[in-house]
Amino acid sequence: MNLESFTGFVKELYPGQDFVPLHAPVFRGNEKKYLSECIDSTFVSYVGRFVGEFEAATAAYTGSKYAIATANGTLALHTALILAGVKANDEIICPALTFVATANAISYCNAIPLFCDSERDTMGLDVEKLETYLEKNTWLNDKGECIHSITNRRISVCVPMHTFGHPVKMDKLMEVCNRFHILVVEDAAESLGSFYKGKHTGTFGKLGILSYNGNKTITTGGGGMILTDDEALAKRAKHITTTAKVPHPWEFVHDETGYNYRLTNVGAAIGLAQMEKLDEYLNSKRDLADRYATFFKNSDIHFVTEQPDTKVNYWLNCVILKDREEREAFLKFTNGNGVMTRPIWTLMNKLNMFKHAPATNLDTAQWLEDRVVNIPSSVR
Repeated sequence: MNLESFTGFVKELYPGQDFVPLHAPVFRGNEKKYLSECIDSTFVSYVGRFVGEFEAATAAYTGSKYAIATANGTLALHTALILAGVKANDEIICPALTFVATANAISYCNAIPLFCDSERDTMGLDVEKLETYLEKNTWLNDKGECIHSITNRRISVCVPMHTFGHPVKMDKLMEVCNRFHILVVEDAAESLGSFYKGKHTGTFGKLGILSYNGNKTITTGGGGMILTDDEALAKRAKHITTTAKVPHPWEFVHDETGYNYRLTNVGAAIGLAQMEKLDEYLNSKRDLADRYATFFKNSDIHFVTEQPDTKVNYWLNCVILKDREEREAFLKFTNGNGVMTRPIWTLMNKLNMFKHAPATNLDTAQWLEDRVVNIPSSVR
């Protein structure tokens, strides 16, 4: 493909921009109105009406019974892992091909990532390979815990991550994890608005999380959400993210280690306004993906589209190049000609802090690392 034609096409999609960003936030609704109300109320921290309304709107949209807002998605995942009972030295299954926050949250619990391979179609956790690995390398002890035969550590939780909004095959993953007595905590940070077989991502496991970082489909500037159908877990999530403070008219009583993780009312005011525009933004992103698919249809560059049984939010559109050399040439030309593109992440097991963590064969994850590039995906 002539790369000049691609950069020209992108600039036609986003006219009037000298440099087209990868994913810019848009504020087209009631953000200023709600922020003004928030400021006038003086309730600007985590106390205020917008926090509850943002949580309720998210629960209603995703179909989750409970939603608990946090300051960012990483803190939401850290909290969810605590709620799932993760202990120090547990092994936590997660993809090697993920954003570093997934593995970082595991480290916050003093647990150890067990990096697993991805599949090409979804770029997410390869459930078939995981099943084979668990069958060959684990056993259940007399407590019903899954034990890694090689390291002798407990495998307590699996954290699938829905890459760029493309859902993991969650029905099969739930079946495998249930069989091996492993809880599922979904990292749905990138997939607000994505569905697998009609069910929203983040609502299959015991817990799930969302992110509202500045580059997400909708944003609070920085924010996250814990999703669960378990009332007891929801109550504890709210409690420990609010410094585990026991209600009292004046005394400061805290009954366990707590965290100052709650989302502010200011952030929630923005988030509620953004939620009101979510369907409009998702439709815009789907139209953009259709335009990209048509553009790349007869080229030697593969545009990644949704798989059967899924509805993808197309948070970040991506293409697959021939090899790493072609990937580098694509990145160099586009970024040098006014169009921001970015490679997919370096595999987690290559990072210094995770290089000693156990891992399965990662051939497909490496194949994807060498080839996948994100292209501009802002709401138009």
